[in-house]
Amino acid sequence: MFRISQAACMAIALLTAVIGASGAPAHATSRIKDLANIEGVRQNQLIGYGLVVGLNGTGDTLNNIPFTKQSLQAMLERMGVNIRGSTIRTGNVAAVMVTGNLPPFGTQGTRMDVTVSALGDAKSLQGGTLLVTPLLGADGNVYSVAQGSLAIGGFSAEGAAASVTKGVPTVGRIANGAIIEREIEFALNRLPNVRLALRNGDFTTAKRIAAAVNDYLGTKTAEPVDPSTVQLSIPAEFKGNVVALLTEIEQLQVEPDLGAKIIIDERSGIIVMGRDVRVATVAVAQGNLTVTISESPQVSQPAPFSRGRTVVTPNTRVGVQEDGRKLAVVKDGVSLQQLVDGLNGLGIGPRDLIGILQAIKASGAIQADIEVM
Repeated sequence: MFRISQAACMAIALLTAVIGASGAPAHATSRIKDLANIEGVRQNQLIGYGLVVGLNGTGDTLNNIPFTKQSLQAMLERMGVNIRGSTIRTGNVAAVMVTGNLPPFGTQGTRMDVTVSALGDAKSLQGGTLLVTPLLGADGNVYSVAQGSLAIGGFSAEGAAASVTKGVPTVGRIANGAIIEREIEFALNRLPNVRLALRNGDFTTAKRIAAAVNDYLGTKTAEPVDPSTVQLSIPAEFKGNVVALLTEIEQLQVEPDLGAKIIIDERSGIIVMGRDVRVATVAVAQGNLTVTISESPQVSQPAPFSRGRTVVTPNTRVGVQEDGRKLAVVKDGVSLQQLVDGLNGLGIGPRDLIGILQAIKASGAIQADIEVM
């Protein structure tokens, strides 16, 4: 009879769990809430023009920025101070643009965040206070009013011969700095049907979302209209209570399906490849041609007490070096990991990898769309 200790049993159980987990297929499922937006439930962008005061001499130069001077004069006149014809010399005021997003179903009296950005030649908005600024929508109506002290993420300091700047001191933020004054009416509970707008349009994903909703409700309620839209007909038990229906279905798990795509950002050398990227059998070789030019001018001095002059003689050396590598074979139908391993085996960098991927695509051997940003 063999006796197994408790520690050995735990080790065997842990090993079995790890093996079972590694052998199980991995399915990346997501909630419908994370895959689609509800059509009509959206933010609205607001914008306004205002003044920031209280700056420590880092505001706009009034002689160079006429709209700041005009705004300051108009603001003072509304308060009964007439300065027309007077010379204003202050560096504590800056003209700014105020932007924010009106949240969906924002009600009167609730607050929203705003971002304040300098419009003139102000050096910093640190320590400033935004005066009352109406924020307008695309229709020209005022939906909120912003005011408050700015929070700046950067700073700027300078002396007679040196200066230092960290971050962007000409952009600030006011948390809960705007009060909503006008609501946008949207009767969600009275809608006869609801449309789900997929964030990444795909036929398969739209069909899977509709199937998941229909299976959960037990009736054919959802129908994919196009790759980016799934339409829901409100069942009788949810009439007048669409919020309850959306609360139920937005937690359903769906496995999204996306086409094979390669994203390339040539400016930064970033390459992102999807898991479904496949290539046919192809041979790849890559070589670097390096041209080196070095200048080492020589100075020719005349003999002492002679009537000659100093002459600079140019001396240029040009070298050419070509680093060739052998062909590497990428086999047919390899996975993303095998493709990455094969290309990394060539010992190339991201810049060269971009050219290789584009060349493979041109040969018709890669089954994916290449999108250059």
